[in-house]
Amino acid sequence: MAEDLLHSRRWTLRSDPRVGVRTAVIWDALDALVAERVAATGRQALDVVDVGGGTGGFAVPLADLGHHVTVVDPSPDALAALQRRAAEAGVADRVTARQGDAATLGDLVPPAGADVVLAHGVLEYVDDPRTATRAALALLRPGGIASLLVPQRLGAVLGRAVAGRFTDARTLLDDPDGRAGDADPLPRRFDVDGLLHLLDGEPVTVRSVHGVRLVADLLPGALVDDPATTDALLSLERAAAVHPALTAVAAQLHVAVQRADSP
Repeated sequence: MAEDLLHSRRWTLRSDPRVGVRTAVIWDALDALVAERVAATGRQALDVVDVGGGTGGFAVPLADLGHHVTVVDPSPDALAALQRRAAEAGVADRVTARQGDAATLGDLVPPAGADVVLAHGVLEYVDDPRTATRAALALLRPGGIASLLVPQRLGAVLGRAVAGRFTDARTLLDDPDGRAGDADPLPRRFDVDGLLHLLDGEPVTVRSVHGVRLVADLLPGALVDDPATTDALLSLERAAAVHPALTAVAAQLHVAVQRADSP
């Protein structure tokens, strides 16, 4: 048990504390759900699809755990970096790159063939988040898990306010898409209700809702990177992630859902 936990944490406790603090909450949820799925299927190697997986920040660690991961991404440069990263990690045989996006998922990946689907940093960019969500969920086998990660409106409001960008914060708060004006690089941000609304009518059950990066994005980089404070900050982030009142003001929102066992 201890050895398994150490192995599952190797990708969250990296030499750069900021990386660990930013991703540990997501990995905590994924580790538990993936382990549960392994137990339910009796297969040590799951089939994973990472939509918008880019250079493999999640795909390569999952492949390192023995799973087969298909990454769908529109950027050929990102996919080339993914393949180099997979080769360096010794998991190139378990990582497949497919150039495309959420709109072409059905042409790139067979439906109902995945145990786990990741859609991290995707729904804020697509033309139609509801259609993209349906396409991602359609890839799941019965009982499969989908992990959705999006930027959150109130977290962005808080971040801009703390930085003294009060006009941007007010604009973002009032804008129906959660944007800070025409210069904002993100087409939209979500709140909990807005993200869960995308799941209406889908045969899924919400397994977990977490706020991600409540504090880390508000702190000076030097403080986040200070080894003396990393453990305490990570502990705070983990506790805040499941606090109902604090979830809504984190920088990101992570929701994991499970597809029904039967159609």
